[in-house]
Formats: sequence, C-alpha cells, structure tokens
Amino acid sequence: MKGRIHSLESFGTVDGPGVRYVIFLQGCPLRCAYCHNPDTWEFSEGKLMEPDYLIEQYERNIDFYRNGGITVTGGEPLCQMDFLIELFTLAKEKNIHTCIDTSGIAFDPDSKEFKKKLKTLLALTDLVMLDIKHINGQKHKELTGRSNKNILKFARYLNKKKVPTWIRHVVVPGITDNPEALRALGYFIGGLSNLQALDLLPYHVMGVKKYEELGMEYRLKDVPAMDKEKLRELKLHVLKGIKIRRNEMKEYHNVVSD
Repeated sequence: MKGRIHSLESFGTVDGPGVRYVIFLQGCPLRCAYCHNPDTWEFSEGKLMEPDYLIEQYERNIDFYRNGGITVTGGEPLCQMDFLIELFTLAKEKNIHTCIDTSGIAFDPDSKEFKKKLKTLLALTDLVMLDIKHINGQKHKELTGRSNKNILKFARYLNKKKVPTWIRHVVVPGITDNPEALRALGYFIGGLSNLQALDLLPYHVMGVKKYEELGMEYRLKDVPAMDKEKLRELKLHVLKGIKIRRNEMKEYHNVVSD
C-alpha cells in the first residue's frame, strides 16, 4: 500500500500534543478560500510513499517525539483511508501516538464500506483534530464549495464513538468572525462529550505569495490578517455557546433523573 504524499514536516509543534512528525497527504475535495496549501488539492499529484518508509523516518528522530507522535493532515486524510489504516497499524505496533487532522468532508454516513474502514481506522487513532470551517451551511458552501452537512454528522459520529477530538476553527475578518455564528459553533460543540480542546486560529495572509507563484487567483486578497487581540474577544462568544448548551444538557439530565 502506498499513499500520495504532498510533503513531510519533521518538527511540527501545532499539529497535536507535543512535537509531531507531520505527514501532508495529497488531494482534497474542498476549495477553501483561505487555504494556504492549494497545491495539495489535486489527487493525481504528490509522491507515492509506503508506510514502512514513513515509520522509518519517524524513528530517525524518535527522541524529539517522546511526548508527541505522528499527525496525518492534508489535503484530506480520510480520502486515503486504506493507506492510513496500514500506517497507523504499524504506528500502534510501536506505541506511537496517532492523530488525524481532517475537515471531515469525506465522511459518508450512507456507505457501509466507508464506515467499516472508518471503524478500523479510528480504533488505531488516538486523537482527531476536526476543522469546522463555518457552522452555517450556506456560508460554509460559499467559503469551501461544499456543504457542512456530513462534516457535522462526522462530529456527532466521533462523539458517539467516544473518539477524543479537538475542534479547530479559522477566524477570518468579515467571514467567520460573526459573534452569532461563533456562539452557534460553541452551542454545537458544547453537545460533544468527547471535546478535549478548542483552537481558534487567526486568519493569516502567508498563503498569498504561494498563489502568486502558482499563477492562481487568491479570493481573499483584500482581507486583512486577523488581529490576535480581537481573536481573544471573539473566543468568548464560542465559550458562551458551549456554556449555554452544557447548562441545557445539565438541566435536562436533572429533570430526567428526578
């Protein structure tokens, strides 16, 4: 089994707990307006690599990863599940912490074959980092080209299966910084008992140059980077949504128990 790999990062510090060996897979169905790796989109590109080779590369610097592990990102990792299953099987044989950074867009709740493979993969996965681009379905489609319907179903599926999950959300000025939408995001994730962390990521403009180099139009060229001080204020709206949802759940359980 070989995977299509876009690139490798040997010292990732923002891709899960500890220092990580980060594997960027090739191919993604989304076309996020702020994507800073548009060269990962096409499924036919990238280099073919075997899981054995990647584990060997990890073990060369194993001392760096004592409190970390392997994170597979993209592109979209769940589009190459057979490869991930083989890679993570080898990783768990060596007691390596495994993490998937995914948009959840590949989740197919109506496919028995997909869910069978997913069950196998999640049994080998220590952590899922789920990127929710926008909580509003129409806004999500405008931002990424696809609906968020199955992404939210995937979040609920991870909760049902009790898979430890971090939620990530990029805050873009004028697009995903609406307080009402942020509270709605918080309300949704507040219902997930498997939620372990929330990362609000500030939109940056570092990808603009890459688009120029690739001869591609950057849709957000007039959007400024997100102010990090403002981001702290906006996070309060998400936390408020989480608190409201959890208080409602607590009241419900109290009523039921009485």
